Amino acid sequence: MMKPASGDGSSLRTAVERWEQGAVAKVLQRFPERRASFASSSVETRRLYTPLDTAEVDYVRDLGFPGEFPFTRGVQPTMYRGRFWTMRQYAGFGTAEETNGRFKTLIANGQTGLSTAFDLPTQTGYDSDDPMSVGEVGQVGVAIDSLADIETLFDGISLADISTSMTINAPAAMLVAMYMVAAEKQGHPRSVITGTSQNDVLKEYVARGTYIFPPKQSVRLAANLINFCATETPRFNSISVSGYHIREAGSTAAQEIAFAFANACAYLDECQRQGADLNDVAQRVSWIFNTHNHFFEEAAKYRALRRMWARLMRDRYGITNANAQMLRTHTQTGGSTLTAQQPKNNIARAALQALAAVVGGVQSLALSCYDEALALPTEEAQQIALRTQQIIAHESGVADTVDPLAGSYYVESLTDSLEREAAHIMARIEDMGGAVAAIEGGWMQSEIQEASVQWQREVESGERVIVGVNDFVDPNENATPIFRPNLAVVESQLQRLARVRATRDNAAVTAALARLRDTARGDVNLMEPIIEAVRAYTTLGEMCGVLREEWGEYVPPTVV
Repeated sequence: MMKPASGDGSSLRTAVERWEQGAVAKVLQRFPERRASFASSSVETRRLYTPLDTAEVDYVRDLGFPGEFPFTRGVQPTMYRGRFWTMRQYAGFGTAEETNGRFKTLIANGQTGLSTAFDLPTQTGYDSDDPMSVGEVGQVGVAIDSLADIETLFDGISLADISTSMTINAPAAMLVAMYMVAAEKQGHPRSVITGTSQNDVLKEYVARGTYIFPPKQSVRLAANLINFCATETPRFNSISVSGYHIREAGSTAAQEIAFAFANACAYLDECQRQGADLNDVAQRVSWIFNTHNHFFEEAAKYRALRRMWARLMRDRYGITNANAQMLRTHTQTGGSTLTAQQPKNNIARAALQALAAVVGGVQSLALSCYDEALALPTEEAQQIALRTQQIIAHESGVADTVDPLAGSYYVESLTDSLEREAAHIMARIEDMGGAVAAIEGGWMQSEIQEASVQWQREVESGERVIVGVNDFVDPNENATPIFRPNLAVVESQLQRLARVRATRDNAAVTAALARLRDTARGDVNLMEPIIEAVRAYTTLGEMCGVLREEWGEYVPPTVV
């Protein structure tokens, strides 16, 4: 146990008070104390932490050993002494051919997993030739209209040998089906593919906006994919519940934990309703969280996440499978922390954030590139981001021991306070009826907005210093973002889509869409009809169009 130095801590408490009244008081007479740098949680950072702050921590109960419940100290016994985290860089732009070339460059530079960005039409279930897609085809990610694009995207890349993360949500079932069929066409069974589909549509309603269907139908579709993959692709993580985008939208670290967990519970509840054994299904639930600039809060957050999730799985769902109790997470450094002003400062920000994630014990990591506040990242910026990870892994020494910050009075206190605050928020959501109800009523959205506004007030008042933005500025700098639209991609993508429609078996497409429509009206798993449609080269927009007609589209409560 981590207890005070003696007895009930009274002697230590007395010593701390004497120090405060003596040495500290004398110094403060000469030097007014500055305010601590901002953590996002509601707990104020004190100037000193002692064993008094960890008096309630029981080592075996609350910390334990890596690879054992409650996994506070890591999900593997040896952590990075056994193997480093997976090093990814987010990539995807223009056409499948262009992105395929970038993938191969990243692999040649030592990247050990792929992370795919999709354009907005793909994320919202529209084909590239849809009027809703005008101006957005291939601009913030790769354009995917059908299986033909996925085949090109991974041409020359064995899907049995690479782990692929796909940042796709509302139409995740369709994109994963394309990935499965592409692997089969390469000669690989579904069972061998590895990677992750984000498939977390609930956070879209509160953070990003790339939703399609109403929340209840979206949760059904997400759970269909999760349950299908549990048996068909046991090495593939069919959902990556995202705190990342919640944090990017302006939440605090505690809100990031609580909202992501509440959303995850909604998916697991629906999986269970559909007949799944959560001891099996929860093994393939993965995560993506954000890492911001407060180094110690972020490191503590990952420790709190693991402990809180393990207890939630055991106590709420009765899950006994250790693999299903583990929280395994990818992290991306904070895109919203990047500044257009003095953009090379972002290299330091990303390095600090990545270091916090590593000492926090993540399983996969990608860095936001220093120039992303200006434009799509250049190859140079992506290489610097990857090299930063490699320097941390091979030169810093932080990977040499498991959970190197454990035992710090400050870090253990932060870990506890984040868990308490997140648990309080989750209890409020439960009182509302769960995540779907909290989203439909607009409560989650409102809480994130309030936190975001508070952060902005602190920046504008100068309370919160952003180097190069509201302090240490360069008066001669032109910090105008440079967006480089890739207009050439549009014609190429439209031609490819036209060829697919002209050469496929359109009778098979019609039959597949009819089966999908019939299945959507019932309560049967939709994955087999979706896979059938994908094999016929049915387009993403055609499949989502059928579901739009059957389920309708979501309208935010603030618009009603």
